[in-house]
Amino acid sequence: MSEIVNVGREQVHVVESGPPDGVPLLLTSGLGGAWFDWAPAVALLRDRYRVTVFDRPGLGLSPAATARPTLRRDTAILAALAERAGPPVIVLAHSMAAFHAEALARLRPGLVRGMVLADPSHERGPRTDVRLAAVLTPLAAAAGAVLGATRLARVAGPLGRRLVLRRTSRAGEAVPDDVVRSVYGRGTVIGTVVAEELAYREAAADLARLRGRRPFPPVPLVVVTALGDVRLPARRREWSDGHARLAAMSPRGDRIVLPDARHMVALDAPGVLADAVDAVLRAEAAAEDGA
Repeated sequence: MSEIVNVGREQVHVVESGPPDGVPLLLTSGLGGAWFDWAPAVALLRDRYRVTVFDRPGLGLSPAATARPTLRRDTAILAALAERAGPPVIVLAHSMAAFHAEALARLRPGLVRGMVLADPSHERGPRTDVRLAAVLTPLAAAAGAVLGATRLARVAGPLGRRLVLRRTSRAGEAVPDDVVRSVYGRGTVIGTVVAEELAYREAAADLARLRGRRPFPPVPLVVVTALGDVRLPARRREWSDGHARLAAMSPRGDRIVLPDARHMVALDAPGVLADAVDAVLRAEAAAEDGA
């Protein structure tokens, strides 16, 4: 089922599948992602879980955003969707969306049953001495509107998507080209992708401050590390060490390292993510039985 849902002041495109009485599972995409990035994983999960996939404001098929991307805004959207799905939920988050998922667990632990972070973004000691996203985001939106009005978005957006995916996935798109063009050919999407890029460092810094104030709950946590597109040995160690620190946030944290999968893990290794979600659910069930 696909629909546009109101979440506070924003509207988001939501796709739900799976049995109504299934364990609620909330999937959230990385920077500039769309709901169809999860298609291979959803196909493996929807028989056992009530799966909710969504597009953040301005992305995928969601209408343009009312407020610019921030850690606060996107965590609030996750919380509203978790409440809608029927908490507590398992959260499966990719890349930059791991910021929002972690913030949700710290701010609203009652909404989260467990978590899988798929090749999550992480920053050690992020700083934002000068915050420019609030000033530059309207310019990104205006640029997207111009691209949309001149129809240049129909060329630039899908081309940019192809170039990014060529570096970040061995599997390639999981949906037909016309679906990709219908999304990434929108000027609104291009402007929003730029806006999320501008928001990245500020979200990382806000999350670092939140970590000092709110603990991460002791829920099952699996961090999946993809190294197939990380070539330099020093960068591979840095990426892997950062993920080890994320897994250590919970006493029930675990790691899965994939030497060959690239950053778009949902496309390259959907079975690994499905197994990780199952592992989280088993861990939570075992804890409940032992309580």
